[in-house]
Amino acid sequence: MSTPGETPNPYGPPQPPQPPQPPQAAPQPPPQSPPPGPYGQVPPQAQQPQHNPYAQPTMPSVPVGGGYGPMGMAPGAPPTGFGGGSGGSGGGGKGWLWGLGGAVVASAVWAGVLFATGGFDGDAAEADLAGYRYTTNLCTPTDTQSFKDSGYQQKDGTGSTSNPQHSSSENPALDSMTCNIDFEPNAASSSDYSSVWLYTTASLHKKTDPAPEFEAQYRAYEDQKTSSYSYQVSPVSGLGDEAYVVKQEGRTSSTGAYVILAVRDGWMTYQSTWSEYVSSSASATAKTPEEATDMLKKSAKATLEKMKR
Repeated sequence: MSTPGETPNPYGPPQPPQPPQPPQAAPQPPPQSPPPGPYGQVPPQAQQPQHNPYAQPTMPSVPVGGGYGPMGMAPGAPPTGFGGGSGGSGGGGKGWLWGLGGAVVASAVWAGVLFATGGFDGDAAEADLAGYRYTTNLCTPTDTQSFKDSGYQQKDGTGSTSNPQHSSSENPALDSMTCNIDFEPNAASSSDYSSVWLYTTASLHKKTDPAPEFEAQYRAYEDQKTSSYSYQVSPVSGLGDEAYVVKQEGRTSSTGAYVILAVRDGWMTYQSTWSEYVSSSASATAKTPEEATDMLKKSAKATLEKMKR
């Protein structure tokens, strides 16, 4: 039997149970004799089959910090029923069972939350594609009637370059579709230099909801300013769940308009861009940003309806 102040012999004969004593700070061992465990406890092979209500539990140390540890216990605290309890070994066992029962209840509640939200399979929500379908050729549903009514015609393809041009990509996470169409004013002569094109993209987001970032993506244009131009971003009503128009302002050396119309409907995103440049000596007159916006809105409404068929 060791005397007070001595380091316990971890491999000595089992010690008889000690009468309950008020909990005291554990004596500090001499620097040259490190304690046998993280709490100074007796190694498991030398412990007694009967619980000592004031002994430290045989558990790995938990770093003390903010918040709470597993099962709602404060970090570094022993489980309920160990250390400093008023009862004997029976009380310690009941406290441990109470803590274990609480852990089981907490685990069951958390498992229910995971099942309810789809946390186990990683699908937190099902994609809301709002009835839109993937197509390999976005130029087919792209409606160009509003541009034709405004005095534009589609250019003929030259050589190996076709007009319109399209591309597409189908993926379990994201379907992407594009269409590029070159136009020219009906009144333009062969000597006029003009560049008019409509570039349209559509994406079906199957894994991630684009809503939280959609507006910010286009509001970012407001920070793109130079000495010759800037951008104005405005919301548009009547298209999808939300829509925005981006107008480039301040062109000084050319006549034309650069306008972007962006639409989000569920987890589908759509963007059409009108870019026009007409030289000052040309016989044709370019559209204003407001006129270009009106053409894009009419085209988008008809195009999105066709993409659901």
